[in-house]
Amino acid sequence: MADIMPPDMLADVPPTPAGLLSNREKDRLIERGFLGLYRWYTARSQETRNWNADLSFDWRGMRKDTPDEIMTVLTGFFAVEQYAPDFTSNLVHLVRRSHGRSHFQMRWGSEEEKHADAWENAVLFSRQRSPEWIEEYKERLKAQTWELPFPDAIHNMVYTVFQERATQLNYLNMMKIAQGKSEKPHLKDYADPVLAKVAQTIAVDEAAHYNFFLEGVRMYLYYYPERTLKAIKAVISDFAMPAGHLIPDWEKFYETVYRVGIYGPRDFSRDVVQVAFRNLGIESRKALETGLRKTREVPDFEGKNFRTSIIWDTFDYGAIEGDIRRLHIKIQDYEKTVGFDQIDPTEFVENPEVPRKTEPATED
Repeated sequence: MADIMPPDMLADVPPTPAGLLSNREKDRLIERGFLGLYRWYTARSQETRNWNADLSFDWRGMRKDTPDEIMTVLTGFFAVEQYAPDFTSNLVHLVRRSHGRSHFQMRWGSEEEKHADAWENAVLFSRQRSPEWIEEYKERLKAQTWELPFPDAIHNMVYTVFQERATQLNYLNMMKIAQGKSEKPHLKDYADPVLAKVAQTIAVDEAAHYNFFLEGVRMYLYYYPERTLKAIKAVISDFAMPAGHLIPDWEKFYETVYRVGIYGPRDFSRDVVQVAFRNLGIESRKALETGLRKTREVPDFEGKNFRTSIIWDTFDYGAIEGDIRRLHIKIQDYEKTVGFDQIDPTEFVENPEVPRKTEPATED
C-alpha cells in the first residue's frame, strides 16, 4: 500500500505544483486500485481455485519410494510454508490501514495455509517421514519467528513480486520432475502423478499471487516511479528466499534444489528477474541502475517547479500506463456485476507527470 502519512505531518508536505497530483491523491488512487483488485481477485479465486489440501488429491496413491533428493526438496517446501502465519500476520499489520491490501493479505494467508497443509501431506504420505518426526520438526521450525525483510510497504511488495515468481518456478519444475520429465538421468524413470498434481495446483496459486503483487507494483511505478525503481534495485541487490536462515539444513535443501534442476542462480536471473522486469517495462538490471544514477531534479522553463528527468527513460511508462488502464477496465467490469459502478466506482486518473508523446503537426 502507499505509505500513508499521519494528518499531523501533512503540514510539512510542500505544496504541489498546479496541475500535478498531490501525494495524498496518488495514495488515494493507489488505495482504490488495491480495493478493486482485491474484490476482483477474491471472486476469481473462489470461482477457479477453491481446492482443499486434504480432499483434492489422492494421497493414498502417492508413491512410497520417493527418492531421497526429492524428499529433501519436499521437506524444504513444507518447512518454508510453515511460516505462513508469520508471513501473513506481519504483512497484515504492516498494511492494516489499507482495506484492499490488508484484506487481500488475509485471503493470501488462507491460500498459503493450504500450501503448507498440502506439502505436509506430501511428506506424510510419502511414508518416508513418521508423524512423530513431522511434529517434532514443526516444533523446531515454529520456535523461531519470521520477520519482514524490509520495514516499509513498498519494498516488501516489490520483494514479494520476485519471491512469488521464484516460488512458482520452484513448484513448476517440481511438477515436471513428478511428471517424469526430469532432465537429470538419475530421475528420468521417476514419476508420481499425485505429487505432480500437488505441485501444479500450488504453482497456479503462486502465479495468481505474483500477478496481484505485480499489479500493485505497477501502480506504484506509475504514480511514484523513482521511489519504486529504487525499491526494485534494493530488493534484487540482496534477494534471498524467505525463512532460509530459520530452516535447519537449509544449505542441503538449496544445494539439492539446484542439483536436481529445480532452481538456481541462473533461473533467478533468467526466469525471475528478467520476467518481472519485462512485466514492469524495465529493459535490464543495467538499464535500471544507469537510469537511477542519472536521475535528478531539474527546474521547468520558468524555473519555479521541479520535475524528475531521465527517470522516464528507465522503464516503458507507456506500457505501464496501458497496464494500469487495463487493470481499471477489469475492475470496472467487475464493479458493474455488483452495482458498485452506480454508487462508488473506481476511476483511472492519469499521472500528469508522465511525458506525453505528441503527434507531429500536419498541414491542412
